[in-house]
Amino acid sequence: MVSEYLKQKTADLHDAAEKLFSSDKIFNKTFTFDDYKKIIRNNYLMLLNSENQIIDSLSAHFSEKLQLDQRKKLSVIEKDLSDLSLEKEQASQKVEVLNQNEALGMLYVIEGSTLGGNVIAKQLSKTEGFENVTFNFFGCYKENTGVMWKNFKEVLDTEVKEESYDEVLAGAKKLYTLLLNIN
Repeated sequence: MVSEYLKQKTADLHDAAEKLFSSDKIFNKTFTFDDYKKIIRNNYLMLLNSENQIIDSLSAHFSEKLQLDQRKKLSVIEKDLSDLSLEKEQASQKVEVLNQNEALGMLYVIEGSTLGGNVIAKQLSKTEGFENVTFNFFGCYKENTGVMWKNFKEVLDTEVKEESYDEVLAGAKKLYTLLLNIN
């Protein structure tokens, strides 16, 4: 199953992202508002430089199966930017999507950030200083987070053939690389 393959093959990149964003501080309640601004800004820039290209690279078949209209997150995270008084920026590191399989790998990273973001939002909402934060991006699916993740994985695992796994992985690595190298 491609979802397990991606989880294994991107574990080091996932760990690097957790380290970059000081995820350990979320759970010991030392995560600051500046830490939160950084994680939102980086995710915003990742989406700004990739979301349209990803969506444009996916067929109508995948658009329907994945309910892509419900998975668009750029406008959602822009609400967080506004709430945090962060400026919108221009796309300056647009990701090139070579094919549909790469797009699916990139979407894996974005959907994974939503799944992890739900945990982040729940934890931070119990942390002093975060009582009035809306968590638009990290809470975008609300109580449907598990259902949306399960649907995404099912589509990937039933639609992506084993000979395409490396292309999907290349897309995931490309987006992780972008996320980890945003200034």
